[in-house]
Amino acid sequence: MKQEIVIASNNEGKIKEVQEILSDYKIISMKETDIEIEVNEDQKTFEKNAIKKAEIISNELDGKMCLADDSGIEIEYLNGFPGVYTKRWHDGTDRERNLAILEKLKDVPKEKRKIKFVTAIALAGVFNTIVAQGLIEGYVAENVRGENGFGFDEIFELEDGRTLAELSNEEKNKISARRIALENLKNKMRNKKGIS
Repeated sequence: MKQEIVIASNNEGKIKEVQEILSDYKIISMKETDIEIEVNEDQKTFEKNAIKKAEIISNELDGKMCLADDSGIEIEYLNGFPGVYTKRWHDGTDRERNLAILEKLKDVPKEKRKIKFVTAIALAGVFNTIVAQGLIEGYVAENVRGENGFGFDEIFELEDGRTLAELSNEEKNKISARRIALENLKNKMRNKKGIS
């Protein structure tokens, strides 16, 4: 019987991706547990937010393994802004938030528009909490482009000139920061005693 890992999410796309990469485990959504918990992500780094979420939920579930992530964008020209505030610095829709970022970078040349998408993933409920990170780099596009995506996909331009929202789901999943972080986590899990 597969060991269970609770994922601190009900996002079906995210759950499917985790299940695909951590196929040796049974991945359970928060919905499938008896607890409802909102963790205040008030830490100064993505890693610390992911650790806090995973450890609090694992404790609520009597030490059951819990996987949590935190992610966001860092724009070099804006000194890493919005960073850990990615999801909450601007009220409104994804599009409104993206337009506000484009406004902040108005007339800034491409070479100064570098952007990173960072995902940190933590697994608690093992001997020590395991953390891994993944990131992809690109540029903030000059305008919104693409129909296939959410969040910052329509303004995140890759080296090949396409935004993440102009990629197919398959293309995007192959290079996503979450996938990279999960693969890194899987390698760390293999190296830990007691975790297959």
